[in-house]
Amino acid sequence: MTTDRRRLLKMGGMAAVAALAGCVGVEEQGTPTAGGSDGGDGGDGGDSTATQTTEPAVDPGTATTWYARSSAEGETLKGLIEEFNSQSRHTVEGSDLSDLEQKTQSAIPAGQGPQVFEWAHDWVGDYYQRGFLSDQSGNLSVSMDTFTDAAAEAAQFDGATVGLPFAAETVSLLYNKEYVDSPPETVSEMVDVMEEYHDPDNGTYGLGYPLNAYFMSGFAQAFGGYYFDPEADEMLGLSNDETVKGFQYILDTFVPYMPNDTQYGPQAAAFSEGNAPFAINGPWFLGTAREKGVDVGVTSFPTADGSEPSPYTGIQLWYFAKGMEKSESDAAAAREFVEWYVTNEEQLLADAESHGFIPVHENLAGDDDLPASVQGFSEAVQQGVPMPTHPRMGDVWGPLETGFGKALDGNMSVSDAMVEAEETIRSNWE
Repeated sequence: MTTDRRRLLKMGGMAAVAALAGCVGVEEQGTPTAGGSDGGDGGDGGDSTATQTTEPAVDPGTATTWYARSSAEGETLKGLIEEFNSQSRHTVEGSDLSDLEQKTQSAIPAGQGPQVFEWAHDWVGDYYQRGFLSDQSGNLSVSMDTFTDAAAEAAQFDGATVGLPFAAETVSLLYNKEYVDSPPETVSEMVDVMEEYHDPDNGTYGLGYPLNAYFMSGFAQAFGGYYFDPEADEMLGLSNDETVKGFQYILDTFVPYMPNDTQYGPQAAAFSEGNAPFAINGPWFLGTAREKGVDVGVTSFPTADGSEPSPYTGIQLWYFAKGMEKSESDAAAAREFVEWYVTNEEQLLADAESHGFIPVHENLAGDDDLPASVQGFSEAVQQGVPMPTHPRMGDVWGPLETGFGKALDGNMSVSDAMVEAEETIRSNWE
């Protein structure tokens, strides 16, 4: 948002909000006062007494926000919170938490926790049904028409608006331009490059690829399989032949060129430290890799034996937590910050440039002037499918990863491991 727009909002309050058709700025309003004088008719020179009363000060509110970001993204958000606080009568306090899921699930039901928190949309259904979220439908100044249809839909559940969206995300193929002249169109082309650079005895690898369920979804679902589909006759698809083929493809094609430790840290470091030509990662990783001097390119997934990968895609939201219902002044602070953040087109473009965030604001989505890295992730989003918001989806991730780990270690076949994973999931549903 431009400085002129911020100044207009400071002068015009909510009338300016309406005038700007959904563009929300930071308000700065003084404590309301009432005053007047009884000056008589001025004809008899009688005494007059001027009176002035001051209404009690209104609590401007302090909102707490929780988030879990990479170091570069976190620094940007800290700066934005400081900017908001410097311009607003409200105050926002932010905390970057590595264990955000655990903290929200323990703090919110205990009547603690933040007014708002940031995460992808896949928690919407589960958290809403567990009473963790607050419907702010009637309290917002921003129209949901401000956002793309997919983004607006992701922020709503059962008619409730439980957050506001600001970016789309997915994982895709990243490449180091120092090593790769042009992005591969097929996995076989990618293997040729990985083969050339993979030399673990000298600390170099072909690929950095964290093997968690979200990151694996593209190739696991490349051959017609799926993890979970609430619209399918059988919601679980982990043990389907097509999904098993996808998991096996990852084991056979990518694992031989990766660091032995398949957790996020070692896999990400292989690329960010310049020791691998490729990575499969998301936009949150761009800032870290660039800070370490990697010239990063982003492209959509290459085809796998003629099939197109289908990664899970997410919409990043500022969720409205149950803490919104404890104090109206604190809730007002939280709403104003979130609305300012998600409509701040200038900053949304800056985040696209610096961190690869894919804008979901209607004025920016699909803009040809977006950075090339954002266009690469945007193409991957087009390949993918949205993460289900169904509450049962939350029970799929853990058993899936446990099962894949058994196949990775050679303790079970992929097929048997996924049958066992589905049994565990169904047991948890009972």
